[in-house]
Amino acid sequence: MLRGATKIALDSKGRMAIPSRYRAHLASRAEGRLVITVDPDGCLLIYPLPDWDEADRKLRDLPSTHPAAKALKRYIVGHATDLQMDAHGRILLPIVLRKFASLDRQAMLVGQGNKFELWDEGIWNSQRDAWLSVADGSDGVGLPDDFNKLSW
Repeated sequence: MLRGATKIALDSKGRMAIPSRYRAHLASRAEGRLVITVDPDGCLLIYPLPDWDEADRKLRDLPSTHPAAKALKRYIVGHATDLQMDAHGRILLPIVLRKFASLDRQAMLVGQGNKFELWDEGIWNSQRDAWLSVADGSDGVGLPDDFNKLSW
């Protein structure tokens, strides 16, 4: 499972090191092969290749005649880029994707089970309060009823 939030740095070439605690999992699960793409929320998504293949299948199953589904496929699949971890556990982030997510030097890598989200650290920090207001219902939306069934 890919979980936890880790502050990471990008070097001057746009490379980032995958934290060592994930490297063995990614090496065995995907032989170090990853796919990176954009997320409508403004971050990047990094999938181990087998998990990307599953997500890609689900996207392809969306109706190609539905305008919103077609746009989502263009957006996510159109930006998808294959990556390979090097011997030091680093990946090179494409410049177009770094610009999309406003990534410069400091970032947050956030595990989401089957993938990572990669956020600019400043954007991540500013978004936390907004996400918490959604979770506590102070924005008038709140969480779905199924959330109440979860036990911590």
